[in-house]
Amino acid sequence: MEFPLQLFNVMIPARKRIRLESRATNITPQSHRVTREQRAQALGKYPNFRGCTIWFTGLSGSGKTTISFALEKVLCSVGLPAYGLDGDNMRHGICKNLGFSEEDREENIRRVAEVAKLFADLGIIALASFISPFERDRRRARKIHEDSGLIFIECFIDTPLEVCERRDPKGLYEKARVGKILDFTGIDSAYEVPENPELILHAAEETVIQCVQRVLQYLHERGIFPDEALMRLGGKVRELFVDESERLRLEASLSQMPKLSLEKIDLQWLQVLSEGWATPLSENTISQSIPIVLPVTSEEKAKLENADLIALCYDGHTMAILLKPEFYPHRKEERCARQFGTCHLGHPTVKMIMQAGDWLVGGEVKTLKPIKWNDGLDQYRLTPMEIRQRLVEMGADAIFAFQLRNPIHNGHALLMNDTKRTLISRGYKRPVLLLHPLGGWTKDDDVPLAVRMKQHQTLLEEGVLDPESTLLAIFPSPMLYAGPTEVMWHARARMAAGIHFYIVGRDPAGIQHPDTGDYLYDPTHGSKILSMTPGLGDVEILPFKVAAYNKRTQQMDYFDPSRKEEFDFISGSRMRKIAREGAQPPDGFMAPKAWEVLANYYRSLQNTVQ
Repeated sequence: MEFPLQLFNVMIPARKRIRLESRATNITPQSHRVTREQRAQALGKYPNFRGCTIWFTGLSGSGKTTISFALEKVLCSVGLPAYGLDGDNMRHGICKNLGFSEEDREENIRRVAEVAKLFADLGIIALASFISPFERDRRRARKIHEDSGLIFIECFIDTPLEVCERRDPKGLYEKARVGKILDFTGIDSAYEVPENPELILHAAEETVIQCVQRVLQYLHERGIFPDEALMRLGGKVRELFVDESERLRLEASLSQMPKLSLEKIDLQWLQVLSEGWATPLSENTISQSIPIVLPVTSEEKAKLENADLIALCYDGHTMAILLKPEFYPHRKEERCARQFGTCHLGHPTVKMIMQAGDWLVGGEVKTLKPIKWNDGLDQYRLTPMEIRQRLVEMGADAIFAFQLRNPIHNGHALLMNDTKRTLISRGYKRPVLLLHPLGGWTKDDDVPLAVRMKQHQTLLEEGVLDPESTLLAIFPSPMLYAGPTEVMWHARARMAAGIHFYIVGRDPAGIQHPDTGDYLYDPTHGSKILSMTPGLGDVEILPFKVAAYNKRTQQMDYFDPSRKEEFDFISGSRMRKIAREGAQPPDGFMAPKAWEVLANYYRSLQNTVQ
């Protein structure tokens, strides 16, 4: 087979020689045939050159290698090629003939810097973890990179000597203290603190995850860590809140704007959009299974359609501004058929849609301030960014989310606790449960949010769920009862909070058929659909193991079809019926104090009726 001549012209261009001063005068550096941008296209998932070196420096035991290897794993997981250059590894190879004299240490750092430069020039993020105690050596490493036009980031791991000595993972400090190791940095050899590092990490006070997040934030600010990679990590949250100066400017123009009054459910959807749960709003390849729309009547359309700005108001207060509004016909029957698979008016959300306005209005939204309900539960309404911060503070290295709209029984608790144990067995040290009940509109016979939150909090206080590894927060979305279509939204929205795992239950977001009382949706389809849903990033779907009440053991247990006569399925509807009638559930179905919360609520309803 013959190759075209043009191919060889690409492979073997005219050799370009550059003469540099060198001890060996017969050595001539060679220019590469491939540009850095071309390597980036071939090497990683993202365009543009991102090669650089992050130089982690600090005392032995400060956390350099631990942080750099954790960072390496994150970078590679999102498609950014990275490689950790560890001091011990290098001394087993390219630096194996060097000792620890001042001259050998200097040569060790020089060799490492040259190797890191080659990695960076290839487009790889080189992560060099070396004590490198002397400022002049670190300056030389920087110069080696900057002379080649490469980014060099010095990261000082500022861990106190006493902490490093207490850790002493290799037993080196102990040997140095008794004289078995001489010239040991921090004991009888000085460590020169970096004068002006780009980053300082306090690994004694911050967790590894927190340190990695700080490095990633810096890389994102420098343009090395792209927005697309941030989305893969849980996403860059796009909030719609304006800053103070823009708020004042918009509020000064309110008198000139026509106003549109929002229903309570409209304000709930505005909160969903404003806090970033539907991030990124304007891009492709991200699953968005349900429409988030604002219906208006024909009369409202006639009043608003010529306006450039519309004030969105609730209870007499302007909550947001809609810019450059556009109006669309509200194709109600098509919407219901596609979203719910039915247009039956016995479905509560279908009925609501059919009664809504005949037009939809859309446009860019600018929300003036965070939405508060002043119902005693606002402290639980955490935005995606607030949840991420809480999870960092909790030291979470794996986050698994559980969506629910019903009170928690012991079967739910069994599943959540088993999930935590499974993640620990997979090597995670600090898995955290995001217990995330839906907090928007629900149908009339569902348990109200305030009662559910009190019941959930009681379970934490009773230790049924571990309060140290559980974050209880409210998901502001209204309920739709759209089955598998809706469960895609529930999972996708939690990506904004940075989850890694999502537990999907049996008949998620389901409802009974209005006529037959049977399942409207196949109860197994939710988990099946999620396993095939594009646009969920790296979120792993954990199918719900079916739990039922074991009459023999008098506790909730995983259902075994071979012993089906031993099990009793107590649905959410039946659970509410038991509570309404003032009866007691079987022992072991729910923690007694948690059940008492439900019983008190239904007793109060009965008293109100009487």
